[in-house]
Amino acid sequence: MDHSRAPVLEALQEFRRRGDVVYGPPGHKQGRGTDPRVAEVVGLDVFRSDVLTLNGLDDRRQSQGVVEQAQELMADAVGAEHAFFSTCGSSLSVKTAMCSVAGPGEKLLISRNAHKSVVAAVIINGVEPVWVHPKFDAERHMAHPPEADDVRDRLREHPDAKGMLLITPTDWGTCADIRAVADVCHAVDVPLIVDEAWGAHLPFHPGLPAWGMDADADLVVTSVHKMGGAIEQSSVFHLQHDRVSVDVLKQREDLLGTTSASCLVYAALDGWRRQMAEQGHGLLDTALHRAERIRARLRELPGLRVMGGEVIEEGLAAEYDPLKIVVDVRDLGISGMQATEWLRTHCHIDMGGSDSCRISGSITHSDDEETEKLLVESVRTLVERADSIERQPAVDFPEPRALEPEQAVLPRDAFFGPAEQVSAERAVGRVAAEMISPYPPGVPVVAPGEVITTEIVDYLRSGVAHGFLVPDAADSSLQTLRVMARP
Repeated sequence: MDHSRAPVLEALQEFRRRGDVVYGPPGHKQGRGTDPRVAEVVGLDVFRSDVLTLNGLDDRRQSQGVVEQAQELMADAVGAEHAFFSTCGSSLSVKTAMCSVAGPGEKLLISRNAHKSVVAAVIINGVEPVWVHPKFDAERHMAHPPEADDVRDRLREHPDAKGMLLITPTDWGTCADIRAVADVCHAVDVPLIVDEAWGAHLPFHPGLPAWGMDADADLVVTSVHKMGGAIEQSSVFHLQHDRVSVDVLKQREDLLGTTSASCLVYAALDGWRRQMAEQGHGLLDTALHRAERIRARLRELPGLRVMGGEVIEEGLAAEYDPLKIVVDVRDLGISGMQATEWLRTHCHIDMGGSDSCRISGSITHSDDEETEKLLVESVRTLVERADSIERQPAVDFPEPRALEPEQAVLPRDAFFGPAEQVSAERAVGRVAAEMISPYPPGVPVVAPGEVITTEIVDYLRSGVAHGFLVPDAADSSLQTLRVMARP
């Protein structure tokens, strides 16, 4: 296919060339009614490019198939049979994917290190989750993706499961052996969904971890705004083989997706695909060399432990995305969250992620010598001044098994059923009726329907004292917890 084409961008350019006057949404009429104070901040071109696809970029019958052409080019660029754009981020795309494989009351294997958006899909769809627990790294206090043998064991225990949802790469860049997991799933003829939100760049350079489509996954969800060049909420799901019906996938997407899709998102996705198809290898090659230089320079600083390929050598992960710079700061006597806040306040840089142990930053094709130098020098300054940062109470980390609570009730039943708010102490032994997802990274420690334990309560409450943000709990202080009401 001709990857010099960008159908959405071309249609938008033609719309603006014609100078059409629109008598429908959006109400700002391509910026005519935009408050100048808003335009001064975000730019008037944002509004000029905010156009409906129907009766805007395309006619009512979509006879030119502008978006369809762009999706076909995307599928060709990444080696998929079909690609679908989503304007609601991968939070919605993964819900669409899950609903296409398993319905209410049916079983679906799911990595337990899933983001809260996955658990939200379980609640909405009413599926019965069969949790596949990740490989826990006790020294780093980090969860890595589960292995193929873990998936095989759960499929043997639950032969009626409709498929598997695997999360890889993790927020910290560690990756599963997708092909091995796909082989396990396909041996019993069930599909593998891969939540590859952090992996939109993977198809475009051989020095990166395996891309889900190349590794024989059936359905892969990517967040192009994370490691790619599209704007926020830009997501694509990719399909191959026949284990997931393309018609069912389209129906589920139509059910959940917006009827007012953003042309800005479509245009950004279209343009990013063209850039990667034409220049991706060279751009990512430069980024990979930059990331290695940064990692090497940070390793020279005292008090830092920089994660890299050793997680593969230790047998903890199949692959590792080298564009993720992950730095353990505990030896400085501070938490990753404190480090992130200090860097923002004193160096005006924003790290991509942090938790009680570490900070992380993503290096992409957008970085240059200036951002490379700024990151290294900012972290160097943090190391030099770490003694001035106030110490926080320690987190009471439980044994890994304590973070695998019993699933006593279906998540949907627990979430929507009668509930009550009780003190954290009284919640022990009760069934959770809410998600409790410390941010970052937003992985639920407790999901609805799981039995709350003393170890979990101690961990969460010590985490709040340490600085965890828990935005989804009814009581963010975790003095009280929402549990299922007793009969």
